[in-house]
Amino acid sequence: MTTRRIAVVTAGLSNPSSTRLLADRLAEAVRAQLAEREIEVGADVIELREHAHAITDNLLTGFARRGLAEAIETVTSADALIAVTPIFTTSYSGLFKSFLDILDPDSLRGMPVLLAATGGSPRHSLALEYAMRPLFTYLHANPVSTSVFAASEDWAGGEGASSLRSRTERAAGELADAVARRGATVGEDPFDPATYLGEGRSFESLLGGLTAD
Repeated sequence: MTTRRIAVVTAGLSNPSSTRLLADRLAEAVRAQLAEREIEVGADVIELREHAHAITDNLLTGFARRGLAEAIETVTSADALIAVTPIFTTSYSGLFKSFLDILDPDSLRGMPVLLAATGGSPRHSLALEYAMRPLFTYLHANPVSTSVFAASEDWAGGEGASSLRSRTERAAGELADAVARRGATVGEDPFDPATYLGEGRSFESLLGGLTAD
């Protein structure tokens, strides 16, 4: 059975949070969909609230603490991404955006992404299309067509819960299809000179001929 890795980024500020609950549901739905396609998947959940101070420090200094660096590597080396944020003042949270700001602009290129958000009112669901989708398109990621929004009423059961379940299954199926079509991501070797010098370059070319004959 083929194996894939999915990164799950959740930007909820409380613990527990509806944002994390939605992220877990989406991850489980994607795992089930991929199992039907005979693809085994591991999900790595990243709670941005645990890295909030480190993210701010990175924005100010340009350097990531060890835990944050590992979280960044988890996201950028994944085969797919589930990104979930609460909606504040009609858009994604500042913590969510700050994390994306510290990623290399090309690190999500071509990566399948499932976009999801939580908020108090169904009206806030529009933020998924006018804020989140353009953001990931700018980063050259590949967001699936169906996004998932969970309002407060969707957790109360009844029609809202049924609609949320339906959207979750549809979005999970689209992400699973995208992962199945895409080859497994091969992480870069940090000790390979090509990683930090550039493909085809050597220490001699970096020194510009300063080495003695």
